[in-house]
Amino acid sequence: MNCMKQSRLLMPTLREVPADAEAVSHQLLVRGGFIRQNAAGIYSYLPLGHKVLHNIQTIIREEMNRAGAQELLMPAIQPAELWEETGRWGIYGPELMRLTDRHDRRFALGATHEELITSIVRDELNSYKKLPMNLYQIQTKYRDERRPRFGLLRGREFLMKDAYSFHATQEDLDEEYTNMYNAYSRIFDRTGLKYRPVVADSGAIGGKDTHEFQALADIGEDTIVYTDTSNYAANIEMAETLDRYEMQQADVRPLEKVDTEENRTIEDVAAFLNVDPKTTIKSVLFNVDGETVMAIVRGDHEANEVKVKNALGGLDIQLEEEAKIVELFNCAPGTLGPINAPVKVVADYAVKYLVDAVCGANEANTHYTGVNAARDLAEMTYHDLRFVVEGDLAPDESGPVRFARGIEVGQVFKLGTRYSEAMGATFLNEEGRAEPLIMGCYGIGVSRTLSAIVEQHHDDRGIVWPRNVAPFDLHLIAINAKDETQVELANRLYEELGQTYDVLFDDRKERAGVKFADADLIGLPIRVNVGKKAGEGIVEVKVRATGEVIETSIDELKEVIASKFSEVH
Repeated sequence: MNCMKQSRLLMPTLREVPADAEAVSHQLLVRGGFIRQNAAGIYSYLPLGHKVLHNIQTIIREEMNRAGAQELLMPAIQPAELWEETGRWGIYGPELMRLTDRHDRRFALGATHEELITSIVRDELNSYKKLPMNLYQIQTKYRDERRPRFGLLRGREFLMKDAYSFHATQEDLDEEYTNMYNAYSRIFDRTGLKYRPVVADSGAIGGKDTHEFQALADIGEDTIVYTDTSNYAANIEMAETLDRYEMQQADVRPLEKVDTEENRTIEDVAAFLNVDPKTTIKSVLFNVDGETVMAIVRGDHEANEVKVKNALGGLDIQLEEEAKIVELFNCAPGTLGPINAPVKVVADYAVKYLVDAVCGANEANTHYTGVNAARDLAEMTYHDLRFVVEGDLAPDESGPVRFARGIEVGQVFKLGTRYSEAMGATFLNEEGRAEPLIMGCYGIGVSRTLSAIVEQHHDDRGIVWPRNVAPFDLHLIAINAKDETQVELANRLYEELGQTYDVLFDDRKERAGVKFADADLIGLPIRVNVGKKAGEGIVEVKVRATGEVIETSIDELKEVIASKFSEVH
């Protein structure tokens, strides 16, 4: 077993909360001596933190191997040429850390490994007889986050498990996707996380079908949309709205330009014209894969850029720069609209139900009134383009949706042939014809999972580790290091318990209060206190999660510990 005397352990605990630590997990992991920051978004894992990481990795490896995947290890440094084959060298953006060697050859520090794994298998998986195959690694990844924050939750260097599967048929990919979905559920169950799998967007990775595994936590940067009455759950970027709006009850009026002075926002224009914002049209300009596009939504709604991107079949989307907008429209944002717009326009479902609406006229200080979608926007294509709001009907019609916050700890993708086609990764089918490999991709943020566990498992005294990931099973404390009877019994128990459990033995010559405070802070599942009744062969067993204290003889100690471990997870 893995046992340690605390006097020899590098565990620099802190009493004060670090000034730059906003997230509870960041605060407790630093205070408990699990991690130390070396630069913004870059951390060292001290022995306790490294042990937790190791335990999470062990769970991941066991479940991935059980699911039939094979572990390999790819380099962190990747040639730029591979990323250029798929076009992602330019698309991925400033988060990709780029460098050159002494010969001016360009490389990237791996943010993800789709290109590299595809370059490996295109020379090896050349026949349907070798398929399917699932390959995974656990390795450090690098992303140059603009604003690293929340400790391990958003860093520039982090540990990740990434897996890639290769198939001859879509049906085979579908089967492996379900296999990985189930494996991920087992992994996160075993780590003690409360989580929801949610429908999500694939982002720069590509692909169509994808689910995120979201650990529920108030600090989470993602908004989860769900219902209490069904299993429906989606990331807010992907949560659908139904095309079920009532036609605006208003008279059809002629289209008319009006002077709206310096008013530009929906709120100001609606107030100036004395109309409801629901009867206005909001125009937002995006750059989708290099093309300027206008998305229009009802004035009380917000355009969802992921839905806009997906409606157009794009890969990359950004808000358009104001200089480009002025160049195209000859006026600044605030009075832009879809009528006679010099760019492609896509509209949200809600817009087509407007009968007497207001929109920008593409002239300074000017808006149209009397906009009738059926008449004035007759050539428009309509899509689901807006963010849902709490109370909207869920797409499965199970009831109104609610919002919760979540930390993305894993994601599974169906990539299809995006990478294999771009990189010429083909196999010969049963008829001897070459076809592109069909791919899946499956990621888990290992270091992020560590933080997510702490976000869910803590109290006002410190961390409360689930047993499966705890750095040690037991915290053995000799309360008075000057008492020879206590020290002698504690040393004996250290040897005996260490044959069955991972034991951390606090043998330090510190006051009892210091030892107890540190024990609560680092949060091992069960504490054994050797104190004043040591001479009688009696010790205390304390359960960290519940605070329950049991006084027991040393003859019954192992039975008590086993019983308490059967109650905690």
